[in-house]
Amino acid sequence: MNVYDSGKIAACLVRLGYQQTGMLEIADLVIVNTCTIRAKAEQKAFSFLGRLARLKTKKPGLIIGVGGCVAQQEGEKILRRVPQVDLVFGTQAIERLSLLIPKIEDKRCRIVDVGLMEKPDLPDAVPDRLIDDPVSAFVTIMRGCDNFCTYCVVPHVRGREASRHPDRIIKEIGDLVQSGVKEVTLLGQNVNSYGKKEGLCSFANLLSRVNSIDGLLRIRFTTSHPKDFGSDVINAFKTYEKVCDHIHLPVQSGSDRILDRMNRKYTRALYLDKISELRDNCSAIAITSDIIVGFPGETEADFAETLDLINTIQFDGLFAFVYSDRPNAPAMHFKNKISEDEKRKRLQAVLALQENVTRMKNQALVGSVQPILVEGVSKKQSSGRFKRPLTTAQWTGRTPTNKIVNFYHTDSRQRRADIFPGKIVRTRIEEAYAHSLWGEPVGLKSTTGGLKGEESYAA
Repeated sequence: MNVYDSGKIAACLVRLGYQQTGMLEIADLVIVNTCTIRAKAEQKAFSFLGRLARLKTKKPGLIIGVGGCVAQQEGEKILRRVPQVDLVFGTQAIERLSLLIPKIEDKRCRIVDVGLMEKPDLPDAVPDRLIDDPVSAFVTIMRGCDNFCTYCVVPHVRGREASRHPDRIIKEIGDLVQSGVKEVTLLGQNVNSYGKKEGLCSFANLLSRVNSIDGLLRIRFTTSHPKDFGSDVINAFKTYEKVCDHIHLPVQSGSDRILDRMNRKYTRALYLDKISELRDNCSAIAITSDIIVGFPGETEADFAETLDLINTIQFDGLFAFVYSDRPNAPAMHFKNKISEDEKRKRLQAVLALQENVTRMKNQALVGSVQPILVEGVSKKQSSGRFKRPLTTAQWTGRTPTNKIVNFYHTDSRQRRADIFPGKIVRTRIEEAYAHSLWGEPVGLKSTTGGLKGEESYAA
């Protein structure tokens, strides 16, 4: 979501006459778009603001702005904590930047704009929104959250749940495809509840409409809340050929007692039923999840249930975090806090278990042929027996199940047209690693049609 919002911010600044620079020292204006979902993210934001404050002592005309969730959460406190900051704008104020920044330029005043509306208008992405990745793009379909999990600050900094009209979403995706985008990821704090409050179409129906957009090759979405994850969306993996065989379904804990304290509104058994239905409908589905360890009151028995759930489901990947208190989140006031040493110990146990499972899942793909959507030339060059002369390039892309695959291919002028970002290339998996796969292209030609099968690939 922050990547999406950062693109909108950058486009707004370009319309005001600014140009992007990769050199912080020569910037006239710096916007820090922040996250506060965990304490570490907030700490990193303030650390970076400290660096900017020192830079401003050397360049007094520098304008410093802070946006995103930390800005929404802290408001005027940021001006007191970092006096060099000129602008603090909240998660619903991005569209007002075109008015706020000229005021600061003209009057050198300091502005705080962190108002949250109960029913915010969700404007479309600006047509010239800057896109760093020409192949894939994020598209926000809704903002905010109504779930109020006890550990989570999102409803307090992103506001209440609100969905965009499907026609506006379809138009935005159509414009992206016209600009060369081949894959979109639909974003929402809980995409499964899309449109319900406003009486719009269901999320499954929205997937159907996106699936029909000519020129679009792949559809992903995040995040799904298990309590609202219904059979209509599960069936979409089987029904719509552009919906990728990957789902991120955060579980957070394997203990019913902890799930109840987290206010997640589902049980371990319900989650397992969803996983079973997913795999019955789509045997190739890759499932990833989130785990929080060390939630207040989590006993050794509770944690053992989490490890057992991970071992039972065999996730393709996990994002695991230690619990941290967040302002306005009810769990901040819960008793029986877990020590930092114990939280780190539990985190390492989760990561070690999942690493073994991920390696096994990746190893099982060796020898198979996968359709890889090429994202571009890899920034990292492999070593060992995969070394190639300078006439070759290492490319990178992803499978429909969201696994990273790197491969070499001749990059001479005669062969350059064979492969390019946005092309789907059939690739035989040769090696498996902890976080990626290595493959070799087995054929290069262009077709149209289904993208889930090994034999279908398109330019």
